[in-house]
Amino acid sequence: MNLFDLGGRTAVITGGNSGIGLAFARGLVKSGADVAIWARNEAKNASAVEELNALGGGSAIAFPCDVVEDVQIAAAMAATLERFGKVDICFANAGIGQGMALPEMTAEAWDAVMAVNARGAALTYRHVTAHMVQRGEGGKLIATSSGQSIMGVNRSSNYAASKAAVNGLTRAAAFELARYKITANALLFGFYETDLTAQSDPRFGEWMTKRIPLRRFGDHEGLEGLAVFFASPHSDYITGQCLPVDGGLCIS
Repeated sequence: MNLFDLGGRTAVITGGNSGIGLAFARGLVKSGADVAIWARNEAKNASAVEELNALGGGSAIAFPCDVVEDVQIAAAMAATLERFGKVDICFANAGIGQGMALPEMTAEAWDAVMAVNARGAALTYRHVTAHMVQRGEGGKLIATSSGQSIMGVNRSSNYAASKAAVNGLTRAAAFELARYKITANALLFGFYETDLTAQSDPRFGEWMTKRIPLRRFGDHEGLEGLAVFFASPHSDYITGQCLPVDGGLCIS
């Protein structure tokens, strides 16, 4: 018996064509779920879909979508429903870094990060939950947040604030949507090797490794099982939680 069989379920993953989002997608597809990736880069979308469909299990498709644009989210939602007929699970994963120190902060820098990381998650949830509520069979919302939302980090005030907003969105959504059997949780990631972290100073990675109690970066294979657990019925009694996934960094 497979305790984590997701056959017959459909998941949306924003920003699912690389990094953490693609690791989520791998786990879900391997467990039998169908996955719709919503992301901007069509070349990366095509590469991700090819990789995922070669795994066996569920199927994958990608739709071009910039979560800053509500009309694009609506179009991706419509295309997903046309293809799969429903959405059971949504990973609000799309995000950008572009952290900036407060003395240098501009309105444009603040708005750009908040638009993708916070507003993008909220608008994605708006479209997905309207469908889930109408369908009446519950659902799962999982947001990609960051340990920076609860810890101080240099030169990252706008990014930290955007992820703190995601945490607040998660708790509010969990409370509001519980009556519809929709759960909402956020995963506060520490240091994983992604396109975003690749942009950071290598010395930051060295310093971070020394600070993490487990003395290593997160591994992408572990993300696959994490995604499957939060997408599965085994997490049905977990909601409104903002869970650090950081090798103990937040307690160091």
